[in-house]
Amino acid sequence: MAKLPVDGDKIIEQFGPHKNYTPKEGFKGISDPDKLVKTHCCFCGMQCGIQLKVKDNKVIGFEPWKEFPFNEGRLCPKGVQRYLQDNHPDRLLHPMQRVENEGFKPISWDDSFDKIISEIHRIQGQYGNNAFAMLSGVSLTNEKSYMIGKFARVALKTANLDYNGRLCMVSAGAGNKKAFGMDRSSNSWADLKHAEVIMVAGANVSETFPTLTYRLWEARDNGAKLVVVDPRVTPFARTADLHLDLRPGTDSALYGAILKILFDNDWVDHEFIEKHTSGLEETLQSIQDHTVEWAEEVTGVSADKIRKAAEIWGKAKTSFLLHARGIEQHSKGVDNVVGCINLVLATGRIGKPYCGYGTITGQGNGQGGREHGHKCDQLPGNRDIENPEDRKVVSEIWGIDEKDLPHKGYSAWEIIEAIHRGEIKGLISICFNPLVSLPNNNYVRSALEKLEFYVAIDFFLSETARYADLVLAGSLQEEEEGTVTTAEGRVVRVRQCVTPPGDARTDTSIILELARRLGVESYFPYKNSEEIFNELRIASRNSRADYYGITYDRIEKEMGVFWPCPEIGHPGTPRLWEDYKFKTPDGKAHFNPAPYRLSSEMTDEEYPIILTTGRVVSQYLSGTQTRRIGKLVDQYPEPLLEIHPNLAQKYGIQDSDLIRVVTRRGEMIVPANVVETIREDTVFIPYHWGGKHSVNQLTISTLDAVSKMPEFKVCACKLINTGKKLSKEEESKAFQSSIG
Repeated sequence: MAKLPVDGDKIIEQFGPHKNYTPKEGFKGISDPDKLVKTHCCFCGMQCGIQLKVKDNKVIGFEPWKEFPFNEGRLCPKGVQRYLQDNHPDRLLHPMQRVENEGFKPISWDDSFDKIISEIHRIQGQYGNNAFAMLSGVSLTNEKSYMIGKFARVALKTANLDYNGRLCMVSAGAGNKKAFGMDRSSNSWADLKHAEVIMVAGANVSETFPTLTYRLWEARDNGAKLVVVDPRVTPFARTADLHLDLRPGTDSALYGAILKILFDNDWVDHEFIEKHTSGLEETLQSIQDHTVEWAEEVTGVSADKIRKAAEIWGKAKTSFLLHARGIEQHSKGVDNVVGCINLVLATGRIGKPYCGYGTITGQGNGQGGREHGHKCDQLPGNRDIENPEDRKVVSEIWGIDEKDLPHKGYSAWEIIEAIHRGEIKGLISICFNPLVSLPNNNYVRSALEKLEFYVAIDFFLSETARYADLVLAGSLQEEEEGTVTTAEGRVVRVRQCVTPPGDARTDTSIILELARRLGVESYFPYKNSEEIFNELRIASRNSRADYYGITYDRIEKEMGVFWPCPEIGHPGTPRLWEDYKFKTPDGKAHFNPAPYRLSSEMTDEEYPIILTTGRVVSQYLSGTQTRRIGKLVDQYPEPLLEIHPNLAQKYGIQDSDLIRVVTRRGEMIVPANVVETIREDTVFIPYHWGGKHSVNQLTISTLDAVSKMPEFKVCACKLINTGKKLSKEEESKAFQSSIG
């Protein structure tokens, strides 16, 4: 409906990002806290255990939680600094409304809720229920994920609900379901220690999941061989026995060629394949032309390296395969995932000690958040919103008529497209920053400007929230009770350490009040988070993500419980598939054809260079939190263009030269970082910044047909040397993401 109410720099001046540091003398009370609360880090899917120090209702520091079994007290740079988001000067302390030419001004909660309800009724009355959409986030607890899924369908009565996990884990989830019928890493990370071979595909583990690196090095120290698949020589790849530096977008060609070598050399488990799998014949037929010579030409990886990878994998007795966004954020991400799984199935190394497969969850509750209902195609328990039996079960638990339960709606990117078409007029978002996170973000910005009404719920004013009509001050992770599910499938407790400051409210109380004012209070009778979790347990019973036997009390006593856990007395399931009974219709694990096909945008004479994106160690996702923590900003204050010396020489580029990077969707200027750790045909830019510093101005919105994941990892670009160098003044402001 409108552009920013005032100049972007004025909004930043008031709401940040600003850098927050620990005082040199430490926070008051650091040596004498009122309490020490065992909880979990708010960032990646490892969900490392941490103890937060609290004094006078403020988080003032931390202590290691050495007893928590995954990280044993270890923390990454983000985890060590995470407490600095609490009581941050940028923290939203009350609801705010947009005032044209003035910015954002305080408004009472009553007036905020009145305005929201009025706009929901107006828009839905004029355009239909689905004209109002909701976007959610997987930094939220399981309880909030469940409640928001129910709120959108029962209170808003809209089909158009999706979440930022659509940009993270959905290709992995779809591939897991195709192969196993269930979406979870097959093992706890404890099985890594004694695996003979570990293959890590598309995961910059040492920067994005640092505490997992210890587990991998532990295996290496026990004699494991490490195979890394990545276009860049990441810090972890430097320690590998074999690094396959493939051309971005050619993953399925590599895995298909390795699979062919395994069968050509009879490095396969015939008994496992015959008894426990299906789909092999069709899969082998699809890769008959995937010779090692062909794969060398397509991937850029030498034939000798490909053969060596197949031999290392094929001859091992135990192995573990891990992958992350590097293979998943493609228009063929699901193909890449099942291509990896095919290697696991061919060797039969799953459901056994020290043998397994896992997808490394990127976001804090990326696992639990994709199980319990704030996806457009999903109901709690990872149920299918189009499956009649799943719809019947959930409708009965919610106390609604099945015909009143909306069907599948639009995914996150499709919601943006629907706004442009005029189908969606109103939007609520919570803990989602699509203006930074989604591809082609100039198109996203113009969508926000077309909305008739937009309300954002968050604890900081993100780049997206700057476009809201109303901003509701929500809660940090440490301000509510709840649970999250780690990347290995362990359900753990998040503890409330402090209450929201000022006039801010918990996310749960905000959603419940909206439900009450929409006239559906009886469907949301919860007095606390545990009551929401207990309903989630019931809704997930006998589902593909069964939490029924997990309780708050058990989680406390056992330091987490692995699902599936179908009954109270059940011990939980750290290792899946030990009985070889898979959750597919035929009860077998499925090989799936994944023949190589081109990415949606290839290089040409005009755009001759491959652009790929990813993360850095000191920043997290869209940077809404980490770009406010001083030491993390100082470590990596702005995006840099990683470029190989040979490519840099071709364009006359030196370190710190300002380079204009251009794609068919936009352009940005970014300082060069000349390194030998990247392919000569590829450049890399991290994505944690917004505005003119956002690489997602350049990325392409082509979606995987199955998962609806955008293709972040491959697009074509050209480089233009501006002839200028980066100034210190420009560097010092880069983290703030002004649109100017």
